[in-house]
Amino acid sequence: MATDPATATADPIENEIEATRRRPSFRPIAILAAIIIVLDVLAIMFIGLPSSEPGRDASYPADAIKKNLEPVAPHVIFPPGAHAPEGLIVVDFTISSTIFTSWIIIAVLLVVAFVMTRGLTLMPSKKQNAIEWLFGGLYSFAEGIGGPAAVRYVPLFASLFVYILFCNWSGLMPVIGKVELLRAPTSDVNITVGLALVSFVIFHVEGVRSLGVGGYLGKFFPLGEFRRGIGAGLIGLFVGVIEFLLEFIKPLTLAMRLFGNIYGGEVALGVVTGLLIAIVPIAIYGLELILNVVQALIFSLLTLMFTLLAIEGPHHEEEHASAQEHAARDLADPAYDAAEAIPTT
Repeated sequence: MATDPATATADPIENEIEATRRRPSFRPIAILAAIIIVLDVLAIMFIGLPSSEPGRDASYPADAIKKNLEPVAPHVIFPPGAHAPEGLIVVDFTISSTIFTSWIIIAVLLVVAFVMTRGLTLMPSKKQNAIEWLFGGLYSFAEGIGGPAAVRYVPLFASLFVYILFCNWSGLMPVIGKVELLRAPTSDVNITVGLALVSFVIFHVEGVRSLGVGGYLGKFFPLGEFRRGIGAGLIGLFVGVIEFLLEFIKPLTLAMRLFGNIYGGEVALGVVTGLLIAIVPIAIYGLELILNVVQALIFSLLTLMFTLLAIEGPHHEEEHASAQEHAARDLADPAYDAAEAIPTT
């Protein structure tokens, strides 16, 4: 294999030293994992496992697993002494641990955004390079997926992605979920339903803004199809009503997909941690970091795509069919365009 003379040196020992410097080292990660395992084993030996029920001796692995699992309903912080309401759909004005944690995440993100965007110059600093790299990457990704129409909604896409990502990652911090005041927001179905409803309102409002009330409703109730005949009108109306009903499924799928993956990941991590202490859970932490990025990207990307679908006019298919019909006539009658092009006097 040829060697680049610009980068090669005359001394092979120096080349080996330079290659060693470029080679990533996993020694710090191995040392950190060994320290965590030793501390966990010493804690179990000298402190013991806490019992999940007062007055009863702790048992392994039942109590170890129970201590790492979070209930589905979050802890209620305010008003003091209140408990999580029972029932599938209830109206209860309380402040839960997930809401409190989401407020903290929002405050942290606002402070970080304020600090990172101060003093922007043409000669970017390291912090400006970091924020431009993040936003530029999200901008290019959104435009590549949705085309030029997606540019208007890049701030929405980027904001949802960053917020949901940090909500997801918060559940992997040692303190979050171990104290009653703090819990990962996206592990609570109420938070994910709220995010999904916000997305639902946004893409329908954008659809009405872009097409008008009549044009937007015409996508679901195409009464103009009856001009082509009763059969075409009934089929168009039937398909439109189905699409209208499917619009109400979108927030449900957005909410349950995000909640199920985040809460399910925390349950799996808690069970494996209770069973195996720290060896395998370290690898699961790395997997959860990646999966949390994917879930944040899926939610924000679906919101972007649903918005682009909402602002799309109902006549694209008709224009496409008309173009095909025009092309077919040209092929059938080559003199068609020439006759059309001759001016009449």
